[in-house]
Amino acid sequence: MSLRMKGIVVFLLALCCCLSGTQGQGDHEDQKTCCPSDTCSLMKELTSIGEKLGAMGEKLGTMGDNLRLMETRLQTSENEVEELKRLTGGRPQVAFSATLWDTGDAAGNTGPFTTSIPLQYKKVFSNTGSSYNPATGIFTAMVKGMYYFRFSMMNNLNAPPNSVVCLTKNGQRLVSVWDTVGSDANDSGSNAVVIPLEVGDNVYVELQANRLVYDDGMNYNTFSGFLLFTM
Repeated sequence: MSLRMKGIVVFLLALCCCLSGTQGQGDHEDQKTCCPSDTCSLMKELTSIGEKLGAMGEKLGTMGDNLRLMETRLQTSENEVEELKRLTGGRPQVAFSATLWDTGDAAGNTGPFTTSIPLQYKKVFSNTGSSYNPATGIFTAMVKGMYYFRFSMMNNLNAPPNSVVCLTKNGQRLVSVWDTVGSDANDSGSNAVVIPLEVGDNVYVELQANRLVYDDGMNYNTFSGFLLFTM
């Protein structure tokens, strides 16, 4: 019980004593009106009230401690945010780079498929900002801004070549790399774009229907991108 609550209880008990003394000084008719049993009941009620006030005081003290702890944690979080802003200059950092072939995969072709599909670049070299998902091959913008993307492709190695991939934004084809004519093999190519993205826009490299690409431990097929500036 806090000192303040103890003081309240002492005050209430003193008040009871005063009331008891006042009753003893009254005439015979007053004593009939207010008997000692009434005084005892009043004292019990006041004591109970004092105890309840003390319990409330303890709860308020606990709430105050919890509030101070929350304030400390909030201040720590704010300090961490300010330190992050200082390190990054207050600018969001988004960058990733991945390759199609992952350790343990067998060298060979990906495709063909009856429909166009996003290529899943499973081996991730970097993914600052966690905007790229290797399970789907899709980059999802979490910051509105201007972005740079680049991708490369190796054809299917066997004549005739049959490789077509396109960089796609929200289902819309932007640029492509292809090799579908000739009798040579071991051809590769790349392409790049600078595009604005809204939060939630999706960008991925799409292998076109009935086409295929080749990859092995040399990592010919890559997909990379980064945020140039926010908008």
